[in-house]
Amino acid sequence: MVSFDRFTLNDGSPIYLQIIRHIKQGIVAGTVADGDEMPSRRMLSALLGVNPNTVQKAYHLLEEEGLVYSRSGAKSYISLTEARIDSVKQEMVSGVVRELVGTVKRMGVSYEEAEVLLRQLWKEETAT
Repeated sequence: MVSFDRFTLNDGSPIYLQIIRHIKQGIVAGTVADGDEMPSRRMLSALLGVNPNTVQKAYHLLEEEGLVYSRSGAKSYISLTEARIDSVKQEMVSGVVRELVGTVKRMGVSYEEAEVLLRQLWKEETAT
């Protein structure tokens, strides 16, 4: 079952988008895999303390993207292919990097300075 143990409502973005992001981050990290069962909409709503319609909206959008499949009145499951995994990874990483680049550029940091810092931080993170 897809875990929401580490899910926290936090960034001010709509909750349904936070649910979607949680699932996609799990896909990229490899903690959410093809065939994994999703919590029922009611169970997730109760667990997160959010309106059931919010969870329904997240599941509906995940279904539209082809990442979740459900049968009426039945359980929902993750549906992944290597192409979908690659697509989600590209989407998630691009979004984070795009935000980082925009922030760093607004601070007036050059590409070269940012690259040096990125390399340094990457090595520090890898060492831990």
